[in-house]
Amino acid sequence: MKKPLSLLVLLFLVSTTGFSQRVVQLYDGKAPGAENWTWNEQEYANNAFKTRVVYNVVQPTLTVFLPKPELATGTAVIVAPGGAFHILSIDSEGIEVAKWLNSRGVAAFVLKYRLVRSLTTNPVAELMPKMQDFKKLDEENAPVVEMAVADGKKAIEYVRSHAKELDILPNQIGIMGFSAGGALTLGVGLSYTAANRPDFIAPIYPKTDIFGEIKVPTDAPPAWICAASDDQLGFAPHATALYDAWIAAKKIAELHIYQKGGHGFGMNKQKIPTDTWYERFGDWMKLQGLLKKLRPSAMDLKYSEEQIASFQRNDWAYLNRYAEDNKKLTTPKANENRVVFLGNSITEGWVRSQPDFFAKGDYIGRGISGQTSPQALLRFRPDVVELKPKVVVINIGINDIAENTGPYNPDFTMGNIASMVEIAKANGIKVVIASVHPAFEFPWRKDISDVPNKIIRFNERLKEYAQKQGVVYLDYHSAMKDSRNGMAPDIAEDGVHPTLKGYKIMAPLAEKAIAEALKKK
Repeated sequence: MKKPLSLLVLLFLVSTTGFSQRVVQLYDGKAPGAENWTWNEQEYANNAFKTRVVYNVVQPTLTVFLPKPELATGTAVIVAPGGAFHILSIDSEGIEVAKWLNSRGVAAFVLKYRLVRSLTTNPVAELMPKMQDFKKLDEENAPVVEMAVADGKKAIEYVRSHAKELDILPNQIGIMGFSAGGALTLGVGLSYTAANRPDFIAPIYPKTDIFGEIKVPTDAPPAWICAASDDQLGFAPHATALYDAWIAAKKIAELHIYQKGGHGFGMNKQKIPTDTWYERFGDWMKLQGLLKKLRPSAMDLKYSEEQIASFQRNDWAYLNRYAEDNKKLTTPKANENRVVFLGNSITEGWVRSQPDFFAKGDYIGRGISGQTSPQALLRFRPDVVELKPKVVVINIGINDIAENTGPYNPDFTMGNIASMVEIAKANGIKVVIASVHPAFEFPWRKDISDVPNKIIRFNERLKEYAQKQGVVYLDYHSAMKDSRNGMAPDIAEDGVHPTLKGYKIMAPLAEKAIAEALKKK
């Protein structure tokens, strides 16, 4: 009998991520074939590759990254980092990939698979000389490659057997891997049972010759393959040979060979086309029907993706988002303390997560995912002034810093918020200015640097402005920040969007600020 998820999933602080994540051990007890392994998994950052690596993996695990429920597509991807079966490039080929997948509504599971034992505390320096002779390296790796492929299959079995609990569709589970992880991915895609067959595979700059002649299974899954022509290890022909084999077998395949990028580009930013390879993977997943939401919104159900995209092009501020809802609102009664919460996805998600909080307080949510301050300013009259509230709570700015609609200019953002305050005052509406929430990084914009300090500096300006204007400043940041000036996963799973627990921290702070605003003359 399978153990329930709650018994198999461990909750603890994972040193490689800097915040807590759910980690699943793939085997009960010792992994088969590694019963006599007595060394321990380690991590090392100060190396020639200039990235954190994990080595000496003995106990294979999955680190679970789940998307926000409203984004969930039911699709899952096991992500296998690379490292010549000696190390794992855990960030740019693992965790960062998982976070991007989450932003597209895809559940991600970063796989730590078994590795060749490193005998020193500098596994990269130990590996480098071995890479001068791939024949010898392949011979050394061979027994562990078999174990690693078995770990990949076990990962698929685990995710599929727990699909319901993980909010995943059992026929939308794929595996993606980089370099050695790409070889592992191919190994899974060449030999499987019904329980561990991947529904799609994505080998990225994979080494494929370790499996000899590629014999494509009769029911081979669709494949998305990617590499760079200038791959220092010479793996570009491996990718093209794999594509040729899949096409010759009349199976679905897509190949991307970039002119430049080198080996191991992962999620690294080099200011070349490989910087956005994952968007091409997203395009392909969409083509396969893997990015349809499990719980589409009313807008998703009413309009096609093309129509929604057209709205976004022609209605830049999304003025139509609440047009019908606004028409249904009656004029507030004389003793009604109507409050409008104007914001972005944090506000929009709050209404879904705590509907009772909004209902009991005569609160109206007017948040739109992804919005920046100029968009909110354009919406201020129809979505705030015309609703005749006593108070408006303005929570805008984080998407400006994320550069959702253009380069971040704090003066421009402050000017937009100041304009909102001036319009509110001119219409007799009391104002609460909310701080920007903490964030360590933006999963959808990994290239934005120094995020925590940008937010802190902007909040200082918001607070100073609120004091000068005699309006209330609502400080969410101080109450929700962690040691990195981000948000811990228990209050914001992706580090940006609050969970119900996060919203429960915000609610009393907002109520106190609103009460204070109502007392002002």
